[in-house]
Amino acid sequence: MIENNPLLQDNFDKYNSIPFKLIKSEHFIPALKLAIKEAENNIHSICNEMDKANFQNTIVAFENASDKFEHVETIYYHYFASIANDSIKALIEDISTLSTKLFNDIFLNTKLFNRIKFVYDSRNQKDYVNSDLRLIEETYSSFIRHGANLTDENKKKYRQITQELSLLSPKYSNNVLNATNKINEYWISNEKDIKELPFNAVEAAKLYAKDKKRPEEWCFTLDTNIGILLKSCGSRRVREEVYRKFGSKCNGGEFDNFKNLKLISKLRDDKAKLLGYDTHADYVLDRRMAKCKQNVYKLIDDLMIPSYNAAKDEYRILKKYAQERYSNDDLEPWDLLFYSDKYRKDIFDFDEEILRPYFKSENVINGVFEVARRLYGLHFTKLNNVDIFDQDVKVYEVNDIKNNYIGLLYEDIYPRPTKRGGAWMNQLRSQGLNNEKIQEPHVTFNCNLTKSTKSKPSLLSLSEVRTIFHEFGHCLHGLLTNVKYKSQGGMHVYWDFVELPSQIFENWLMEEEVLNIFAKHFETGECIPKQYIDKINDLKTYMSGTNSLRQLQLCKIDMAWHDGYKNVKNIEEFENKILDNCKILRHVKGNSVSSSFSHIFSGGYSAGYYSYKWAELLEADAFEKFKEDGIFNKKTATSFKDNILSMGNKEHPMNLYIKFRGREPKVDALLKKSGLS
Repeated sequence: MIENNPLLQDNFDKYNSIPFKLIKSEHFIPALKLAIKEAENNIHSICNEMDKANFQNTIVAFENASDKFEHVETIYYHYFASIANDSIKALIEDISTLSTKLFNDIFLNTKLFNRIKFVYDSRNQKDYVNSDLRLIEETYSSFIRHGANLTDENKKKYRQITQELSLLSPKYSNNVLNATNKINEYWISNEKDIKELPFNAVEAAKLYAKDKKRPEEWCFTLDTNIGILLKSCGSRRVREEVYRKFGSKCNGGEFDNFKNLKLISKLRDDKAKLLGYDTHADYVLDRRMAKCKQNVYKLIDDLMIPSYNAAKDEYRILKKYAQERYSNDDLEPWDLLFYSDKYRKDIFDFDEEILRPYFKSENVINGVFEVARRLYGLHFTKLNNVDIFDQDVKVYEVNDIKNNYIGLLYEDIYPRPTKRGGAWMNQLRSQGLNNEKIQEPHVTFNCNLTKSTKSKPSLLSLSEVRTIFHEFGHCLHGLLTNVKYKSQGGMHVYWDFVELPSQIFENWLMEEEVLNIFAKHFETGECIPKQYIDKINDLKTYMSGTNSLRQLQLCKIDMAWHDGYKNVKNIEEFENKILDNCKILRHVKGNSVSSSFSHIFSGGYSAGYYSYKWAELLEADAFEKFKEDGIFNKKTATSFKDNILSMGNKEHPMNLYIKFRGREPKVDALLKKSGLS
């Protein structure tokens, strides 16, 4: 098994790509154990080095000590997110346990820490280039933040806490996936209930129902159709059932997450206190651009009043509209999307569904490629000789304007039962030093978008197109990183900086010059009409108060769980109390956010969900520079690439931002862009 394990061998194609067709679930545990043994041997060699600790024999040696382990673990978690069949999911507990033990064995190794501390204490700025000095400081900081300075007794406590957390987060995530799959099918038998739904969604639901041997009905998958049903279904009963069903995920029942999330919150707080911080939020924010929770609360407060006031006005207008046009006196949570869509169609004479024929998925992908070419000189060539992990996946070789190889991009944009919901970017291989040579990045581009039907190709909504631009912005960050040490590259930046490349890239979508590149009718080839573009831009701030308020509410829930542990008895009462002074729509009994809030309980956003608003502030301010200079201005694009996209974590992100913008960001641009100023 070891000799022929594809996870442990180089793939001798041009790209050293991952041999997905050879990898089976039974390869992971043996590969991980061997990779752990190799890492342990490397650490042992560093600790027993006869020469005095220095940058090369300690810091750089440590940087490369776990290369094979990181490779195997990365591929497993890619499988866990993208092709998580039962045999893959069954491995999570063992892999989490093995990984956490190695992690703790390394960071709690006193001998290793003493060598790293020696290099850190004796560093002289004149002796190092910036990236080397940064590596010393970040390595030392990482050890401190992972318990290296604790007493032996507290190290034991730290091990126990981290071991428990390593099992709880995947358990929480599995519950969300299992609960989603269990409730995912929503059946409609009355044709009246589908009258106002988009043709593509109805046809896909009919085909799915036929596959399920119920050809007289329609079966909608909620992971991809929840928004469509809430926005377009004329049956209030259907909307309510869908809203309640999806919103109650993991709040009670077979896949209840309350005990999991409560224990995660408690253990995170215990860990932070053990490390000398008051709360988990203090621990997290010590390594963020925001710096401290006071700045996070200030950001929320600065945006809350204008967002809440705008949302109240929007609610008042929609309620009056629903009363006058539909004789509906109450506006329930499942009505908001429906009436906001109806109001937009009636008052602004515009239905976003009319845009779908212009957003064929292949054309949208070509569009983001063209924007990347005009901005950064990148070229994308589709490959047919690289292994893929699903039949819908496409792979592209990425080259720069001088035809230098940059990396690989894996495009995986359609849903499947073994794939988690949402959209994300992942680094299969991070750019930087690996096995004593610089490796190029391999990144994945993952979404769950409208799929083709027998009669029509994949035609996307404007929201789905925006998702493509967002995730592709992350991909550019991963691809254009240009660092020596992979721990400094790509997504290894402060977490509230990581969304800047993705969120700023969304801005190009709304530009007429860009829409004319790719938004062509799938049948006639005609460009999207200018009046549609004007309408899109006229409506950019439509319902912005409500949308902003929702994001801020999520930020408050996140901070409430992580700014000190609370012995919560009832999850719904807890959330209601948090949102008491910033809630417009009533709470729906049985629904909770926290039960399936994967971003903060099984993702990387604990005490960090504010990062989306923080990045909105950054990107609004940064894109003003592009608007001033021209959206494809070469000098500005080069500056953004050289100071932001390529730099990774070689410097503090605020320094990088100032180098690009000439100053720190201002909130004014975000308020103006959102129509909240």
